Amino acid sequence: MANFTTIQAELRERAGKGAARATRRAGKVPAVIYGAKQTPTLISLEPRAVVRELHRGGWRSRLYEVNLGTDTARALIRDVQFHPVTDQPEHVDFQRLAPGEQIRVAVAVVFEGEATSPGLKRGGVLNVVRHTVDVYADPETVPEHFSADLSELDINDNVRFSDLRGTEGTRPIILDRDFVVATVASVTQNAADVAEEAAIAAAQAAAAPAAKGGKAPAKGAAPAKAAAPAPAKPAAKKK
Repeated sequence: MANFTTIQAELRERAGKGAARATRRAGKVPAVIYGAKQTPTLISLEPRAVVRELHRGGWRSRLYEVNLGTDTARALIRDVQFHPVTDQPEHVDFQRLAPGEQIRVAVAVVFEGEATSPGLKRGGVLNVVRHTVDVYADPETVPEHFSADLSELDINDNVRFSDLRGTEGTRPIILDRDFVVATVASVTQNAADVAEEAAIAAAQAAAAPAAKGGKAPAKGAAPAKAAAPAPAKPAAKKK
C-alpha cells in the first residue's frame, strides 16, 4: 500500500488570471487538480506548506492526499510555477490519480554503499547519469525511491536499470535497452572528459569570428592594430 502525504487546501470559485492574482494578494498559492476525466478543481494552498514539500527530496514522485474539507483528492504534483524575482511558488498543478490507471512518474535514485565501493576507494569518481528514472506505475504502488548498490563496483563498472532495487510493479519509459544510471570512472577519464569539453568550447569560440566574415587570430598572436588616420593636407593659401 502506497503512503500518501496529506496537504491542506481550500476551494476556489473563480478561474482566470485575475482570480489567481486575488488569491496571491490574500496570501495563498493558487492551484488546480486536473485529470481522471473529471472537471478541474480550483484550490488554494498555504505558501509554507508548498515550500516545505518542495524542499523535501522526491516531491515529483510523492503521492498526496489533498484535503478539501468535506472531500479529498489523491494526486501528484506535476508542475510548479515560480516568481521570476523572488522564486516563491506562484501556482501548483496537481494530477488527480484514478485507481487502476497507470501514471508516468519520475522516481529518485538513492545511491548506497559508496564507502565500501572498491572503485571509489581507489580514487574513482561516481558519474550520475540519471538522478531520477521515469517509469509507469499504479498510483497505489508508486515507489518513494529506487536504490542503487555501489558496494561492489570497481572502476569502469556501472549501474543499469536492471540493477536498481524497488522497481517491482513499475515499467521504465525506455524499453529498447537496459540503460545506464551511473558509472564509476577513473580520475583520468573524468579529466579527459573535462579537457575534451574545454577543447570543443575553445574551437567554437575560435570559429565565431570566421562565421561573421572575419579571420580568427593565430594562437599567441597579438591583436591587429587599427590603421592610423592619414594626416590632413594643409589648407591652400589665398593669393
